[in-house]
Amino acid sequence: MVGAYVALTKPRIIELLLITTVPTMVVAARGLPSGWLVLATLLGGTLAAGGANAINMYVDRDIDAIMERTRNRPLVTGAVAPQHALIFAIGLEVAAFASLWAWVNLLSAVLAVSATLFYVFIYTMWLKRSSTSNIVIGGAAGAVPVLVGWAAVENSLGWAPLVLFAIIFYWTPPHFWALAVRYKDDYAAAGVPMLPAVVSLRATAVRMLGYTLFLWALTLIFAPVAHMGWLYVSSAVVLGGVFTWYAVRLLRNPTAAVAMSMFTYSITYISLLFGAMALDQVLRSGA
Repeated sequence: MVGAYVALTKPRIIELLLITTVPTMVVAARGLPSGWLVLATLLGGTLAAGGANAINMYVDRDIDAIMERTRNRPLVTGAVAPQHALIFAIGLEVAAFASLWAWVNLLSAVLAVSATLFYVFIYTMWLKRSSTSNIVIGGAAGAVPVLVGWAAVENSLGWAPLVLFAIIFYWTPPHFWALAVRYKDDYAAAGVPMLPAVVSLRATAVRMLGYTLFLWALTLIFAPVAHMGWLYVSSAVVLGGVFTWYAVRLLRNPTAAVAMSMFTYSITYISLLFGAMALDQVLRSGA
């Protein structure tokens, strides 16, 4: 039973969100922030993301039952009753807001819960089933954790966190579309207009390349905006170049296998990029 409730929160997605939050806090602090602040921010962020994912499963339980990739989710199998899942999700959001407000600051709490509202109402309930731009616009919710991390340290926002937001925003489409290529038949069967399910794989690859190139440019723009050092700059150049190579490779050989290799690298890419970002600041601060 406990495992089913944990599954509602989509732990693997939360892990990816947190990978971007901590390095953002390091950059904002220009070194290592306090351990307590990091833990409090991660706790609130985990609760908020978990609640959002649980509400997503509640809303999407009808199409989850159709799609092979999602048919073993707790609400489809009956491991958790829908009303219990919704109560659980709302409880997580309340706890997220309360903990962030009490232990971090009000701005971070508002940002975290606003991301949930955007994810649920704009992406899940509206765009996901009606537009091929679903993951493009809806992906903004996944970019908010960097704003939460920055706000946790600075209690304000500025150009640097906004560029970080844009980096995650432009990373999300090529990352998610690469996975969606593999499950395009699932999306088609469920009536979800995810891009690979409604246009050719080559057309999808063209868009993925465009987003990847723009992403690469944004990671380089971030360097002067946030006063980053050589470690970050060199990492951004190399990692972005490899990501672009994967996108070009997919364009030349548009197959599900190549798309999945790009999906796998996309996770490595974002983890290493933000890791280099944090290490750059730690080394420069002498912490």
